[in-house]
Amino acid sequence: MENATAVRTASLLHASARELSRSLDRELATHGVTAQQAALLINLAGGENSPKRLATALDIDTGGATRLIDRLEAKDLLRRRPGVEDRRAVVLELTESGRELTPMLTPAFAAVAASFFLGSADAEVRGVGHLLKRALMSRQAEDRSAG
Repeated sequence: MENATAVRTASLLHASARELSRSLDRELATHGVTAQQAALLINLAGGENSPKRLATALDIDTGGATRLIDRLEAKDLLRRRPGVEDRRAVVLELTESGRELTPMLTPAFAAVAASFFLGSADAEVRGVGHLLKRALMSRQAEDRSAG
């Protein structure tokens, strides 16, 4: 592959990621959350209640996760509580407001994704997905071997 082709494609990918992020934040603003906050709530509703594992799922550091959790707690969408087996551990749970909001968040992600790929055939979108997955897996393998 030519270096210029890789650079143009990476630039398009970067611009696409920014546009998707902006679109998601606009769509989710009607619910009073950002895309990252929504992702945390969706993962929490899916059963993941450990701040550390949520940070990993969202690919953020623990400090970023703490700030995100603080914001969601201030919005009364989740709460911290001590762990049952280890009271030093923090466990997260949705509040009633969080439980009411969370089912509305996944459709917002789906609407933005559908709008982004409007006019594209399913096979094209799947092909882009496969290409991106391979690229990410390659980068992750490279990062592991360097670390």
